[in-house]
Amino acid sequence: MSRSDSTNFGSGRRFVYYVAMSADGMIARADGSIDWLTSRPDADYGGATFFASVDTIVWGRRTYDHGLVLGGLKPFGPKMRHVVVTHHPTTLKMEPGFQVETAEDPGDLADRLRKEPAGRDVWVMGGSELAGTLLDAGAVDELFIHVIPVLLGNGIPLLRPAPRDVRLSLVESKAFPDGVVRLRYAIERAPTSGAIRR
Repeated sequence: MSRSDSTNFGSGRRFVYYVAMSADGMIARADGSIDWLTSRPDADYGGATFFASVDTIVWGRRTYDHGLVLGGLKPFGPKMRHVVVTHHPTTLKMEPGFQVETAEDPGDLADRLRKEPAGRDVWVMGGSELAGTLLDAGAVDELFIHVIPVLLGNGIPLLRPAPRDVRLSLVESKAFPDGVVRLRYAIERAPTSGAIRR
């Protein structure tokens, strides 16, 4: 789909929460482990196409630190911009040769990135706390979820628990032979004209 389609809300870059989760809604085990995901055979569920559509990744601090343990920033390439949301930037481990910056307030960060004159979409890497905070601030435009056919029972949920009523519009669904289901949702925006929704 093009950037001019109905999922592009307003001007500027979009924020997309692109993530894999278990069939019972977990993105990681309680200790942060994603062994249930990394142990699966390699397959491309459209990831290369999505990767080409973004130039910035926004990380929560715990997800970033865990990512460094799993293999670091090298798989994303040196041109990718990384922004880590953290209240302790001086303790953040940097990888030489990669564009890493920090921000403390997710809402302010989203406003700043949207106002930049050029740029591709923004990948909200997570985790649950960051994605939930951005969603509740109205800063997420799409959820791109890959449902993995496994049940974990408990763990870290897709979004941090909070009272919310966010309506979604299904943009795409695709089932793969290995049981993975890709779901792409656009966030429904409240009308700004004052019209009453029925």
